[in-house]
Amino acid sequence: MKVSATRLAIPEVVLLEHEPFEDDRGYLMEVYRREVFRELGLPEVFMQLNESRSAHNVMRGLHFQWDPPMAKVMRVVEGAAFLVAVDIRHDSPTLGQWVGATLSSEDRKQIWAPAGFARGLYALADNTRVQYLCTGTWNGKTEAGILWNDPEIGIEWPVDQPQVSERDRHAQTLREWLARPEARNFSL
Repeated sequence: MKVSATRLAIPEVVLLEHEPFEDDRGYLMEVYRREVFRELGLPEVFMQLNESRSAHNVMRGLHFQWDPPMAKVMRVVEGAAFLVAVDIRHDSPTLGQWVGATLSSEDRKQIWAPAGFARGLYALADNTRVQYLCTGTWNGKTEAGILWNDPEIGIEWPVDQPQVSERDRHAQTLREWLARPEARNFSL
């Protein structure tokens, strides 16, 4: 497994690029190998694999979980998506900052975003499927979201009027999240 890792503008968020084996039949790519992730300083053990499928113009997020704190490796397996990670760690020098990248099934890249980051996506094509390799198991009582268009964060989404769930449309702002006692779970 050959993987190159590029730290993004927030250095804890990492773009992973894989070198697949390709021939006229298609390709084969190792998405995860324990010792390679260890060498890159990423977690070696994951507890859950999730997948979402979205129509073009669907926005999901910004979602996170504080107990257990959940980190994710995100990859697009079909279609294309703009993936975002926002730092929501209380004492972080990059609190409220975001990084984003367009990934597709063709480029075979992944993004690592540790716990303490809210994550979201915007589907750039119909039937966009995104997989999330998670370090924790889902706990509906300790998950939350940040408003996708919170002006204090200022994410430059590639759309102004996405299709958004009712839950995400009424999510809290970053400022409201930081006022909650649970926000201290993500302190440095």
